[in-house]
Amino acid sequence: MNVLDGTPWGTDWAWSLPLILLNVIIHVFGLAFIYDGFTVLLREIGRRRKFMFRFAVAMNAAVFLIVALHGIEAISWALAYLVLGAIPDPKAAMLYSLGAMTGFGTGNVSLPPHWQMMGVLQSLAGLLLFGLTTAFMFAMFQAVWPSQQQAIDDQPPAH
Repeated sequence: MNVLDGTPWGTDWAWSLPLILLNVIIHVFGLAFIYDGFTVLLREIGRRRKFMFRFAVAMNAAVFLIVALHGIEAISWALAYLVLGAIPDPKAAMLYSLGAMTGFGTGNVSLPPHWQMMGVLQSLAGLLLFGLTTAFMFAMFQAVWPSQQQAIDDQPPAH
């Protein structure tokens, strides 16, 4: 007898924890990549005219990349549901995954009883990832907003 089979939801945790860790790693590196490109681009643009237009374009690009990042993370869970046989159809697996991740709900797709904890753990992962995204977007605004940049420029140099 497998130890995980004897533990309520043990298999759910065994699959979910590595997925959560993988998703957080993907998310942090993805956000760092987006942040670096965004701040370098807008710090240069900030010294020129038409900052607001370029800020809007850069922010739209960043949001698009963030949505793609969340989509990749949802795909990883959907693939796990397919591999485990918890959801047999790729479209339904993706629908369930996005619904669990966002808290929107899963519509008429549900997991078998022995995999339901995995869906709840994916919701927990979604909260973590969306929290990281919110903090990231706030940091992007602070890094490039002209009033913030002026405050940084006005500080005396550190010795």
